[in-house]
Amino acid sequence: MDVCSRYDFLMVERRMKKVFLLLGVLMVSGLGADPEAQNIVPKWVQSGFYASGKRTIDVLVIHSTYNASGGDKYNLSAILKQFQRYRVAAHYLIDRQGTIFQLVRDSDIAKHAGRSALPDGTGNINSRSIGIELMNDTTDQPTELQYQALTELIAGLSARYPIRHLVRHSDIAPHRKTDPWNTDWEGIRKRLIPYGLTF
Repeated sequence: MDVCSRYDFLMVERRMKKVFLLLGVLMVSGLGADPEAQNIVPKWVQSGFYASGKRTIDVLVIHSTYNASGGDKYNLSAILKQFQRYRVAAHYLIDRQGTIFQLVRDSDIAKHAGRSALPDGTGNINSRSIGIELMNDTTDQPTELQYQALTELIAGLSARYPIRHLVRHSDIAPHRKTDPWNTDWEGIRKRLIPYGLTF
């Protein structure tokens, strides 16, 4: 096989993999990669991110968050005010009922990872990642509805972008962060297998 034929073969193979992944999303969940099809609710924040041009997204970072300012610990408005106060944000937030809120456009860079690095030592995580917050605290576990929504969101994003790494915040900042708290990480990975995803 000459160089051109080899290149063409690899390009076709890559496209076919994306097609099969998208078909898996459609068959398993009945949801496509389209945010509207996944019932994602826009809840755009005004800070904690900056606009970006074209960027390669190949990392998904899972976090936990809650309202630590008093009152209802799972109050969405209070959590968003907390983000604003600290000038941080994630792209998505999943509430206790499994509703997915999009806070920042995928194309923009959200300030969610902080000082961090992948296990291989690669840094600059914010520039190449999408951050997903699960609404839970250090005493509660995520709900089944949250696990379902997270699985579908990961599958949808993986159909759109060449995701290579699915990591916890604690994986990329082990000396500073412990979230996502009380999360069945192996269970999440198993839920993704029917979509053809193995991280």
